[in-house]
Formats: sequence, C-alpha cells, structure tokens
Amino acid sequence: MPVEFLGIAATHDGSETTPRSGAAFDKEYTLRLARAHEDHDWDRVLFAYGSGSPDPAPAAAYVASRLDRLQLLLAHRPNVSYPTFAAKTFATLDQISEGRLAVHFITGGNDHEQGREGDTLTKDERYARTREYIRIVKKIWTSHEPFDHEGAHYRFHDFVSDVFPYRRPRPAVSFGGSSPAAYATGGAEADIYCLWGEPLARTAEQIEAVRAAAKAAGRTDVPRIQVAFRPIIAPTEELAWEKAHRTLGAIRERRAAAPVRHHRGSAQEAPENTGSQRLIAIAEAGERYDRALWTPTAAATGGAGNSNALVGTPETVARALLDYYDLGVDIVSARGYDLLGDAIDFGRHVIPIVREEVAKRDAERAARGTLAAVR
Repeated sequence: MPVEFLGIAATHDGSETTPRSGAAFDKEYTLRLARAHEDHDWDRVLFAYGSGSPDPAPAAAYVASRLDRLQLLLAHRPNVSYPTFAAKTFATLDQISEGRLAVHFITGGNDHEQGREGDTLTKDERYARTREYIRIVKKIWTSHEPFDHEGAHYRFHDFVSDVFPYRRPRPAVSFGGSSPAAYATGGAEADIYCLWGEPLARTAEQIEAVRAAAKAAGRTDVPRIQVAFRPIIAPTEELAWEKAHRTLGAIRERRAAAPVRHHRGSAQEAPENTGSQRLIAIAEAGERYDRALWTPTAAATGGAGNSNALVGTPETVARALLDYYDLGVDIVSARGYDLLGDAIDFGRHVIPIVREEVAKRDAERAARGTLAAVR
C-alpha cells in the first residue's frame, strides 16, 4: 500500500523551541511553509485548531487557492459550530480545493481548554457528541433530500444543503485518541485513525484496538492508521544526537520562560487525556526505544500532543518509519522544530527513501501474490 506524509500548516514560525517572529496569522509565512511541503513531496498538511488560534478554515482556503497539489487536513472541534453549518463550510472548502480536503474531528482532551470556548461537557459526553456530529456531517455531505435529526446533542428539521463536496462520495474523516471511548468513536466513524508516536509494541496494541472497535461497530473495513513523530535528523548519528539534545535544551528553556498556561500546566502536572498520559508513562520507563524513538521531548512538554522524536540520520529515521509501516501504518505525520527548514530537509532526505522502499515491498508482495496464484 502506498505511504503518505502529513506535515503541519502553521500560520506563523513559532515552535516549542522558538518564539514566533510576527503575528499569529502571518499570511506570507503560511503560504511559504505550505509551498515548501508541496515542493518537497509531502502529501498533505494539517491546519490545527486551538481556542485562541487563527481560524484554520479560511487559512486552508487561502492555501488551497494558491497551490495546486497539496492536500489539506482541517482540524475541527464539534463544540465551535453546529454540524449543519460545519458541513457546508467543509463542502465549500472541498470545492475550492477541488477535492483535496479531509477533516480531522477533535473531541478535546482538556476540560479547561474546552471551557475557553464554552464547552462544559465531560470527556465521555464529548466523545458521544463527536460521534453524533460526524454522522450528521457525513449525511449532509451525501443527502440530496431534506431530513430531520433528533439526537442527544443536536436537533433540526427539514435540512438539506445546497453545496456538496467536490470529492465523491465525501471527504475523508480523520480522528484520534487513545482511550476506550476514542477507539469506539473512531473505530465506528473514522476513515483515518491518528495515533501519537509510541514504541512499536504499544503502537501494534493500539492498531489492534482500533481494528477491534471497527469490527464491533459492524464495519467490514478498517480505518487507515496514521502515526505522528517529531523527526530530528542530521548527516551523521553523532550530529543527530547533538541536535536532539540542543533541541531538548531549547524546549526546556522556552517552557521555563513562557507564561503559565492553565490548560497545559507544567511538565510535572498529570495531563487529563489518555494519549498524553501514555506518552509520559513511556518516557518514565525509558528514553530510547526500538530503532530511533526518543522520549525526552515528550517528557519536557508534559506529553503535549505529537512530541516523541525519531533521532538519527535520514536513513535511520526512514528505517524506523518503515518499521511502523510494517505494522500497518500508511500515513506518517511528521513535524520538526524549525518548521520550514525541517519540512524541506525531511522532504529531501527521508521521504524519498521511505517511498522507494515501500514501492519495493509492494512490488515484492504483488509478485508473491502472482506466483501463489500461478501455483
């Protein structure tokens, strides 16, 4: 199966290691970063969501109108708009991009962050709402006749949209999480299930949990699996590890100097979401796993999101990614700490190796299948 690469569509140049140099929405930088991904063989970029961050939907529309090939993954929290409105927004953006849109639905893993925009539901209630929301959006995308909906979280009558996605039957739905409630929701509704980078054995366990949830939901197919990492690469192993430790020092220094954000807390505070708890537990158990996985970057951020690193030469990191591919991962999410420079370097030096090796493996698999059929 082909492998795909997801980068980040940041709207400014700040990261965990460097404060931003301009406004929260830097139009020129946003386009420059997206173009770097398109020019260096990435498949798509994620437009992330934060309670105080620039709205990702118009940012995605801006990029879509100026680039021809790059696909878009739009993050969306169900609490911020009614599903009838959101479905039309997504369909319009898919028309602008001529079918390059996928939507990543975020349930929300932190009560305080959710409360910033008036969301007071418990985590389990949020998962139930997300599941209902996704089902409504899918139906709106594909229904040409008015329909009513009476659910636990949403009620409306006689609705039909006049704008439909460019892609048929609909854009892909992306979802992530590491709790039983997340597996149940994503297993039932997601086309793409997103995981944070963990050791191979733990990733295999999560993939099985997602597949079991899909089967329990009555699906005959299974979601594609995406795993996210922070690659730290250099021409030699020694230089890569020197870079990794410099990066870790910069993360710690920037975090110590930053204002306290109550929805994130300190690296010592226990996070609410299961995914971050898993990352912290993995970091406490060891710094290095498998071929190249390095956990101190996750520990330094309190398990904040995509934060486990892959460290080494491009060849080492590519081989590590292929280990995940062999588990059933076919979408790699990667984001460096120098957003622009690392996107270029990863595209130049890692993506070609992985694509070439995947093509070889697929060809060998096809040849074995042909030989077995002849026999």
